[in-house]
Parts: sequence; C-alpha cells; structure tokens
Amino acid sequence: MTQLTPSEIQTGVAGAAAFALAATLPLFDQGYYLSLALNMVMYAALCTAWTLFSGPTHYVSLATAAFFGLGTYSVGIGLDHLPFGVLVLIGGAVAAVMAGLVGAATLRISGVYFVIFTFGLAELVRQVVSYTQVKVSNSMGLYVFTDFTEKHIYWMLLALTAVIFFTGWIINRSRLGFAMQIIGNDETVAKHSGIDTAKLKIILFMISGAFIGMAGAILAPRYAYIEPPAAFNPMISFLVVIMALLGGTRRLWGPLVGVIPFTLLMDFVSVRFPNDTSIVIGIAFLVIVYLLPDGITGRLEQLWTQLKGPRAPAGPVAVEERA
Repeated sequence: MTQLTPSEIQTGVAGAAAFALAATLPLFDQGYYLSLALNMVMYAALCTAWTLFSGPTHYVSLATAAFFGLGTYSVGIGLDHLPFGVLVLIGGAVAAVMAGLVGAATLRISGVYFVIFTFGLAELVRQVVSYTQVKVSNSMGLYVFTDFTEKHIYWMLLALTAVIFFTGWIINRSRLGFAMQIIGNDETVAKHSGIDTAKLKIILFMISGAFIGMAGAILAPRYAYIEPPAAFNPMISFLVVIMALLGGTRRLWGPLVGVIPFTLLMDFVSVRFPNDTSIVIGIAFLVIVYLLPDGITGRLEQLWTQLKGPRAPAGPVAVEERA
C-alpha cells in the first residue's frame, strides 16, 4: 500500500463532503425528490459494484438482475426469522456464492459468449424461483413489511455506496487491482507473467456480486410485495450497463456521471412517454457505442489532453538556442 498523494487526499475529502451533503436530502424533502434521489443512489450502488469487476476486465456482465433478485428474496424469505441487517449480509453472501459458481464456469470465456451466458443466468434464476415458489407456497410473491421508510432505505443505500467506493479504492491500490489492470490490458500477457487470471477474476466477480446482492436486500422493503418478474427484472441489468458505460469505467466514480443524467432522462420519459422507454434505452445504447465508447469521463479526458497539447522535449530546444 503506497502513501496517499495530495490529489487522492483532495478527492477523498471532496467525496466525503458530497456523501455528507447527499445524506441531508431526506431532512428537506420526503416526497418526489427523495424518491428520485433514491433511484439515483440505487443505480449508483449497482453501477459502481458492476464497475468493480467489469471496469478492469472489460467483461460485460448482464447478471446484475440475478444477484439483485437473490438479495431481495433473501430478505423476503427470512424477514420473519432474522434481523434485517443479518439478512442484508446473507443476501450479499448468497449472491457472492452464485457469482463464484458462475465465475468458475464462465470466466474462462469472454466476449459475446460471456454476455449471453450472464443474461441467460438471470432468466434461469428467475424461472427457477418462480417454479419453486408456486410449487412450495402456491403463490407468486412474498410480502415484505417493515418499519423502514424511503428515507431509511436511502440512507442505507448511501452508506452501502460509500462502502463500495472505499472497497474499490482499496482494491485499486492493492496487488489485486494492479493484476486486474494487467488482465484487462492483455490477459495473455498476464498469464505469462504468472498471474492466476481465473482465480482473480472469480474473486472480483464475487465481490461485485455481493455488493449487488446487498443492494437488492436493502431495497426489498421498498417493494413491499416481491415477485420474480420485479426482483429479477432484466431491465435492471441493461440500465446498469448503459449508465456505467455512459459515465465511463476508467474511473471508479465514472458511472456516477452516467447515473444522474440518465436517471433524470428515464424519469422524464416514463412519465411523458411510458410506452417508449425501450426505444430510449436502445437509442442510448447506440449513441454510447458509436459516439462515446469511453464514456463521458473518457471523452473529457481526451479533450483535456488535446487542450494541453504535446510538450516539446527540453534537450533539443536548448541545443537549437545555443546554435
């Protein structure tokens, strides 16, 4: 672990101040704006957790809905028997185990095959849960009644997001983070360097899945009644990918740049044009792929580099002046 640089200290102080400011929102509004902010914090947590794995490895995972739904159902099943905080940890553990099993089976493949498999996984888990629930309880959902209001869920999700950021910062400064950067740049080189690529990818996939599962568990009381189509909604997976890619995955905070504007856009479209949300998502994906392949933050970094311009080396200039 290297010593903190001044820029890292400034970033940490600014981040802490931003989280503290965001935590005061429920004190001023507990209506529309709190609900909108809750959606933003939800996707901030999910996108940041997704970026922990997909950012350095460049693997596009569509398993977010599976991990999210497992966390949600962990609370729905155990709420009458265990404290809520314990169930949140259990939801994260269940999602991590699922991520480990999936990672062991699929992380040796990449590209479109991994994308298809993770999408199929979410659908498979949803169908299995639906079938099991109908056979066991003859119902399609679970009631989740708690004393938590939206402000409590908001604060819990905000705290989880802070933990995800801190975890990502620790990973980026560790040997694991350095190894994952090598794997993301060239996995073949990483293997020849003696890095156990499969093991490290599974570990990071489990960490990412655990946080997504915990987010799903925290959000369970918001739904009150949980059904497989809502808990394992594939739209969650697609929105997480689009928001993260829109913001950019080069930086851990990059997805936040995509979460805020896209959440506002989706809120506007869902109210004014409720039947056209799929069209908006499709257009947004095409725009990101063709115009912003590195996201907004990546594009801003490119523009900043161009504005700074290339610096001429000092040696040749001094020689010319003496001549």
